[in-house]
Amino acid sequence: MMNMESPLSYSDFIVIFLLRPLLAIAFVLSLIALGWLLAWKLVLVHVPLVQEIFGLKKKKPLLYKPQTGRLSKLYSAINAQNLPSPSNSTST
Repeated sequence: MMNMESPLSYSDFIVIFLLRPLLAIAFVLSLIALGWLLAWKLVLVHVPLVQEIFGLKKKKPLLYKPQTGRLSKLYSAINAQNLPSPSNSTST
């Protein structure tokens, strides 16, 4: 009868069952990370929704333009006439 010896040594089992799967998982994770980094740098930074979620978009304070034109003076006068004054309001 022939002796049924394993052709693989103990170190071969470690390489096959531990090292190779770990290297494969690390390779896949590095590809995913590289893809995310490229997508972030090239596309996602410019999407307004992503900017709001990650707080990248700085809100600009509203700066009012000084009234210089004839029409802006006319409209502000009309708005001033349409606003009710506190002394004319009636209470029930």
